[in-house]
Order: sequence, then structure tokens, then C-alpha cells
Amino acid sequence: MDVVTTEEPSRPAPAPATAPADSDPPRPDRLRWLRAAVRDALPALAVYLLIRAVGVLAVYVWARASGVSPVQRLTRSDATYYLSIAQHGYDGYARVQSDMAFFPLYPGLVGLVERLSPLTARGAGLVVAGLAGLAAAWALFAIGSYLHDRRTGVVLAALWAALPHAVVESMAYSETLFTALAAWTLYALLRRHWLTAGVLCLFAGLTRPTASSLIPVVGLAALIAVVRRRDGWRPWVAMLLAPAGWLGYLAWVGVQTGRPDGWFHIQSAGWRSHFDFGVYTFQRAREVLAEPAAPQMLVVSVVLVLSLMFLVLGVLDRQPWQLLLFSALMLVTTLGAAGYYHSKARFLLPAFALLLPAAVGLARAGRARAVTVLVALTAFSTYFGGYLLLIWTRSP
Repeated sequence: MDVVTTEEPSRPAPAPATAPADSDPPRPDRLRWLRAAVRDALPALAVYLLIRAVGVLAVYVWARASGVSPVQRLTRSDATYYLSIAQHGYDGYARVQSDMAFFPLYPGLVGLVERLSPLTARGAGLVVAGLAGLAAAWALFAIGSYLHDRRTGVVLAALWAALPHAVVESMAYSETLFTALAAWTLYALLRRHWLTAGVLCLFAGLTRPTASSLIPVVGLAALIAVVRRRDGWRPWVAMLLAPAGWLGYLAWVGVQTGRPDGWFHIQSAGWRSHFDFGVYTFQRAREVLAEPAAPQMLVVSVVLVLSLMFLVLGVLDRQPWQLLLFSALMLVTTLGAAGYYHSKARFLLPAFALLLPAAVGLARAGRARAVTVLVALTAFSTYFGGYLLLIWTRSP
């Protein structure tokens, strides 16, 4: 599979960028267009599946050797809340750690798949997360190809699959679904497909609270289009749709709890998580780096530092402002929130655009160098994923 070469990549033809907003192929050609798009993305999807399959196989073998269920390990921690919501609905506001802190789209899809298939709740959770991971890898390939070339798209999907915490992409968690929705939203914005971007952002807002990092991007892009009088009424609709899911769920929780700030109160009082402008993150990072710490805590600290570095590289590379703003807001919401230092690298999984400078560099480095780096990253990600599920006792 020819993923990278030593030749200088050429930018794609500019025709797609100047296509009319929300334009689609004629109806008779849509199926043909879809087949061509799938064939184009197959290398990225194959590499993503291969890397994730290696990671899941390692967890399976390690778990069996340890006498525990690999499926149970892939559906632990936060996954138990999602599966409970999928089977029984929300538990209300009585519990100290209310499951209303978890947004509804992922458990809703899990419940639907469970009812329509012979799968158990655990199986349905893993299937939904796995399919969402493929959709996310496809979106990453599409963005990398659109901004640079196909090789960059393939490498970007591969890097995302080989992150230290990439085992979460194979767990019954909502990160893959949110990444897929966020990435396709940003791709639609780059193509000026306003209605698509608005609808996808609406669903992203029903998936994770960090949609608060995506909604301003859609809103600002639409506002710029309105000010410049481009694309007619479509940017207006995108502006209205983008926050609807996120605000709608927060409003529902507010009604259930009897207080307008119900969701934020649940996060603060029940889950001990609130925004403190990074004070907690800085203090914990200093403690981790000043005394012996678990590998998980050290890796999280390194990931946070590298994320800041890649954001600066993205600025120097002149990434599209939509990607830069999304990455920056993801870092602000992750680093600025108190609590759960050990999970902050996981929270950054959807910030895929931070990987673009590395993807571009590897795509231009030559096949042998790119494969060497990806194999090394996959080996570490495979071990670390097993460590997170079979040695580390808290949420990844």
C-alpha cells in the first residue's frame, strides 16, 4: 500500500473549495460518488483498523492471561454509566454522582442497536464506538487530503489510531462518536456546506460537553459568511442549529433538577469538576513532575505539553483558522477544568487537528521513515492501552 513517498506532495485541485455551498452530486451520480469516496478512503480506514485491531488483540490476550474478561475491561468505568443509561434511562437527580452528567446521543444509539440486534448492551456499546471510530478516521482522512494530499490524510488517521490513549477508541466511550461528528463538522465548514455543518454540530452537542469548543467555530464561520453576504440564508440556519443540541440538553437537565445551572451543579457538586482557569491542572502537573508518579500520570503530563507544542506548530503552519480555534478551545476546556487530571489526555482525543503538523511531516518523510515511526507509536500505544485497562485502576 503506497502511503507515502519522498516526493514533494502537490496540493489538490481547487475545484472542490469553490463549489457552491451545500452542493451535492446529481441524484443519479450520488451512489457512484459514494463508492468512489469509499475507495479513496480505504487505505486510511485499513490502516486505522489494523492499528486498532493490534491494540484490541493485545488487550484480549493480556486479559485472558490475567483471568479477566476483555469485554468487561473494554466496558468499564464511564462505560458503565453509558450502558446503564442505554438500558434504563437516566437515574434522576437523587444520586450524588448523577448520570445526567453524561450526554445522551451515544447511550441513545447504544440502546437503539441493542433493541434492534441480538447484541447485548456491552456488545452494542462496542459496536457503536467502533463504527464511530471508522467514521472519525474517514473524516480525518478527508481533512488531511483536502488540506494537503491523500498521504497526509492516511497518516493523520494512523496517528490518531496510535495515540497513547487510543485504546479508548475501542471502548464503550463517547470519544469516537464526538470526534467523528466534530471532524465532519469542520470538514463541512471548510467546504462551506453550512446546513451539514449545522446539523452535525447539533448532534455533537448531544454527545459530549466539549461541543462547547465546536459551537463557537461554527457560529463564527457562519457570522463571517453573513457579514460578507456569502451563501445566502444557509449560514443563518447553521448558526441556529449549531448550539441547539448542547443548549437543549442543558435546558432539559435544568428542568429535571429544578435549577437553571443544573448540569453545571451536577458536575461541580457530584463529580467535583468545574472551570478554574487551569489552576488545578498546573498544580497537579507540578506534583506529578516533582515526585515519583504512576506511568499514566507521567504520560498525561507529556501529552499535555506536546499538545501545546503542536498548537503552536499549527499556527506556524498556517492551518485553517477553523481547525486552530477548535484545537485551542479544546485545550482551554481541558486544561482549564479542575479535576480528573488522569483523564485529560483522553479528553483531548477529539482534538485531532493538533496532529496535523506531525502528519504532514511524516507524509513528506518517505515511506520507510513513516512506517518506522508508526510502528513504534503503535507498539507503545498497544502496551499502554493494556496498562490502562489491566493495571491502572481508574478511568483511562
